[in-house]
Amino acid sequence: MEQIKTVALIGLGGIGCSLSRELCRAVGYENFRVIADGARRERLEQQGVTINGENCHFQIVSPGEQTTPADLVIVTVKFGGLEQAIQDIAGQVGENTIILPFLNGISAEKMIAEVYGWEHVIYGMVRRAVLMQNGVCTYDPNLGTYYFGESKNHEISDRVARVQELFDRAGLHYENPDDMIRIKWAKYMANVSENQSAAILGIPYAAWYEDGNDANWIREASCREVIAVAQRMGVDLGEDDLIRQREMAKCVPAWGKPSTLQDIEAGRPTEVEMFSGTLSRLGREYGVPTPISDLFYHMIRVLEQKNAGAFDVGPDKE
Repeated sequence: MEQIKTVALIGLGGIGCSLSRELCRAVGYENFRVIADGARRERLEQQGVTINGENCHFQIVSPGEQTTPADLVIVTVKFGGLEQAIQDIAGQVGENTIILPFLNGISAEKMIAEVYGWEHVIYGMVRRAVLMQNGVCTYDPNLGTYYFGESKNHEISDRVARVQELFDRAGLHYENPDDMIRIKWAKYMANVSENQSAAILGIPYAAWYEDGNDANWIREASCREVIAVAQRMGVDLGEDDLIRQREMAKCVPAWGKPSTLQDIEAGRPTEVEMFSGTLSRLGREYGVPTPISDLFYHMIRVLEQKNAGAFDVGPDKE
């Protein structure tokens, strides 16, 4: 098995930061690249990022910069930036490059494979609470797991084994589920229900610590819509997954905030199109009603519009 020696990463946000320090140490500074350009590149080169109290600087390369292809390209952008990121990684992708996206949702791998081919793409997913504010990334290093693999992993393929070996070197906790499609849908269920209700209500994970409370009623009603759509599409998702997620939500630090709430609080665009937007579209396509998803979608869109100043009024704005 050939060892992964060079790694490129695009998307140095919360999840990207939670990977970068350890991966950089594993392959060496000169073999780890963060893809960025413009003001973002300048900021990263000058200020770096602070990861759990340590200021870190990485080698920064522009999308069009000529380098040798990376053995592994990791994509950790927000869903709204995925189409641009797919273009921006082109200079890092060679004949044997593995592309591993760690994005929320159920669409990233297919979108990347449509450009680079499935021979380059493996599935990825993350369960980790990360707080990212003003270039400062905070997370509990003892909590959280990176999931990756082929769609089915009853036997580990050579390329998945290469990523395993890299994550072992880096000391990153990972799992390779037998069925990556199912586990991505389970995470999608958590995103649709937790991220969006937290963003609308302004609540941290502590809100879901008590079984049967109002916050959990909302979260689980949303979960059941995701389950209904998944089952209609032939995905083995069910009530057991809802119960499992109920317990997993209690394991996240009480202060943790889902990324959509962090986006709203920071005035950034959210991933609502990938969460409720996608679920409601699939519901219409497969004949499954999704009234909660529809409501979540429009409520978050209003919050985005509010952040953009759409409702600012006053004597000088009439």
